[in-house]
Amino acid sequence: MIDDLDRRILAALAGAPRAGILTLARDLGVARGTVQARLDRMIAAGIVTGFGPDVDLGAIGYRVTAFVTLEIAQGRMGDVARHLRDIPQVLEVHMVTGVGDLLCRVVARTNDDLGAVLAHILEVPGIARTTTVLSLDEIVAARTGPAIAAAVAASVP
Repeated sequence: MIDDLDRRILAALAGAPRAGILTLARDLGVARGTVQARLDRMIAAGIVTGFGPDVDLGAIGYRVTAFVTLEIAQGRMGDVARHLRDIPQVLEVHMVTGVGDLLCRVVARTNDDLGAVLAHILEVPGIARTTTVLSLDEIVAARTGPAIAAAVAASVP
């Protein structure tokens, strides 16, 4: 579990990902060693999984985002998963309930390029059916701050 200080550290990092430990400690009003120990603990626990930059893929040419549902033939999940990992435009793959088995978030430069990405996805045996939905606009960007705050609030007696 995380507490309020952990949440504040995570929020500060989300707001300034390039901030150093000393800057974080100063901004949060806690000792440098405390921030370092808390951050190390959250990394070891798998709470903090990376420090990479957030990249606007549209700004580098990937202007089309789509969500693709895949229905997988029985026994072929491993082959399909390996294949999807090798496609650069496949950003995420989630195993889901419902009509399909996997939900993929993919990007492409154009609609024609999306067609090529979809064709590449279908090159592996074991995909029985696909359904593609185009994203017209991102209403709420990927975020973690509100969920972190809610988790901390729920753990306070």
